[in-house]
Amino acid sequence: MTQTQITDAVCHTYTQAGVQLVLIDEIHRLNPRTTTGAQTADLLKDLSERLPATFVYAGINVTDTPLFTGVRGAQLAGRATLITCGPLPARHGTRQPFRDVITDIENNLDLHQHKPGTLPRHTLYLHQRTAGRIGSLTRLIRQAAITAITAITAIGDGTERITKTTLDTIRLDHLAETHHHPRTRSR
Repeated sequence: MTQTQITDAVCHTYTQAGVQLVLIDEIHRLNPRTTTGAQTADLLKDLSERLPATFVYAGINVTDTPLFTGVRGAQLAGRATLITCGPLPARHGTRQPFRDVITDIENNLDLHQHKPGTLPRHTLYLHQRTAGRIGSLTRLIRQAAITAITAITAIGDGTERITKTTLDTIRLDHLAETHHHPRTRSR
């Protein structure tokens, strides 16, 4: 199939399926000044013009990348509204969005000895530790789960669960570690 035929097929399929939202992550990696990036930018432009859907591009520091530079970048910039998003807040009015994310992650853990509700009790600690970044949070919990699983197989002590002690032992990504300033604990 040619590029045009593929694009036509995608547009037909998306329209038939009633797709209303197209989310493209890692958009900061797109460089419209390269051959591949230019082709991708052209395709995104064509799709956004042909599909009755909202396009959402998600990326990190997009204004510091070549994304909106050059002729093709200017075309993307002319079709996009930039919404700056910071870390997820611990509280938003009466809601606790960070706690909700923690609960959802915990509900998907498959640890036999882990008690539901353990992680949400540590919301403030987890928010401070990860600076409210979901990527840092998911890496922390994933690594703690791996540690809990390997502890049971390597040690055989039956602790296939995540505790605050386990979380304390996990090193985070550089960004989270540079923003984490532990509070002085009183005992």
